[in-house]
Amino acid sequence: MPTIDFTFKVRKCEPEVIVPANPTPHEFKQLSDMDDHQSLRFQIPLLNFYEHNPNLEGRDSVKIIKEAIARTLVFYYPFAGRLREGPGRKLFVECTGEGILFIEADADVTLEQFGDALQFSSSLSWFQDVIYNVPNSDSMVNSPLLLIQVTRLKCGGFIFAIRLNHTMADGFGLVQLMKAIAEIARGAYAPSIFPVWQRALLTARDPPRITCRHPEYDQVPVTNDTAIPIDNMAHRFIFFSPLKISALRQTLPAHLRHCSSFELIAAYVWRLRTIVLQLSPEEKVCFVFPVNLRTKINSLPLGYYGNVLVFPAELTTVANLCGNPLGHAVELIRKAKAKVTNEYVNSLLDLVVMKGRSLFTAGWPYIVSDLRRVGFEEVDFGWGKAVYGGLTAGGFGTFPGTLSFCISFVDKKGEKGIMVPLCLPALAMERFMAEFDALTNVEQLVDEVDSHQQRIVASVL
Repeated sequence: MPTIDFTFKVRKCEPEVIVPANPTPHEFKQLSDMDDHQSLRFQIPLLNFYEHNPNLEGRDSVKIIKEAIARTLVFYYPFAGRLREGPGRKLFVECTGEGILFIEADADVTLEQFGDALQFSSSLSWFQDVIYNVPNSDSMVNSPLLLIQVTRLKCGGFIFAIRLNHTMADGFGLVQLMKAIAEIARGAYAPSIFPVWQRALLTARDPPRITCRHPEYDQVPVTNDTAIPIDNMAHRFIFFSPLKISALRQTLPAHLRHCSSFELIAAYVWRLRTIVLQLSPEEKVCFVFPVNLRTKINSLPLGYYGNVLVFPAELTTVANLCGNPLGHAVELIRKAKAKVTNEYVNSLLDLVVMKGRSLFTAGWPYIVSDLRRVGFEEVDFGWGKAVYGGLTAGGFGTFPGTLSFCISFVDKKGEKGIMVPLCLPALAMERFMAEFDALTNVEQLVDEVDSHQQRIVASVL
């Protein structure tokens, strides 16, 4: 198995524009109030890696996918337009038919040579080569809404990379678009699920009124003591095996041992991350996590591809989080999750409008997204499902050090578990890994998990 980072050459053609294969309407479409708040105004890069398929010898993945994109844009024509910003910072799409950016590329590397680097792409030297950031193309308004690069590999496989303006769609909406391209690439005349706009379904009430607490949008002054230094950041990837998850679960009181793996891992990482940052005991820290509402909002039609996410949060102090056992952090996360009611969603949409489409709280928020069931790897352009598919840590460069996510992962031994990419200042990362690595002995984990953290907590508090 090669080392995680390595270099190879990528020959890129000049970026080109793909327009819809047929004429599309010129019209204006407003985004929902769930789409266009400030915290979603960034670009998401995603990479899917595909193996060589001997049954498709002689077929060109670039040509097939490029033609499929043009035909798919007839159905998803808003993506071929440009965002504009109106009064009150309200975003809308002008469906101009100008098209999306596309890059054709070839790399002198095989899929096998990537090894474990598939999942770790964002912090590696070659990331920008397989999803090239075309200069002046990534503004929120007046720029292409999608950039797609298809890179052929020496083995016959390829990399499908896509960059999305997050205000247009969430992960589930992006997968719906990718599956539409894939279906047409496999020979369909139209996608099996037709896209639905209807963003008015998720807009503020008239008049708007805030009826719930939303600490994730509380704005606090940012000082040198309440901002993560970003000039010397380190990236690591934390693997939770089933045994480690089980052992961590045993440290919880009986009434919490049925919590989800996400709740357990998120609580553990949030608590230890806060400890190693060595914040003042009275400092406020905030845990935020996206909740997909597609199964909770009955009025959303099949095919709706906009953002259907809320970000409940729980605010506490460093002393309260770090001075209590892991179970307390789990309870805080479960408390935040329980906030998501219909009234909470309506109140949030009203807050977005009333407070000028606010950014997430400044200071010490930590946002963790569970991406295990979004389905990036299920997209099949005809060469089979992706060997790896998903977001990268580089997808959250707008918020360095504040965002992580859970992805499914199979290690070198074939063991399935959960991986959490983590970004911290270098010294804090050293402290984090020292504590995490000390817990690798599963038999001792139950007894040691609190003692290790209590030792380092004592040095902080």
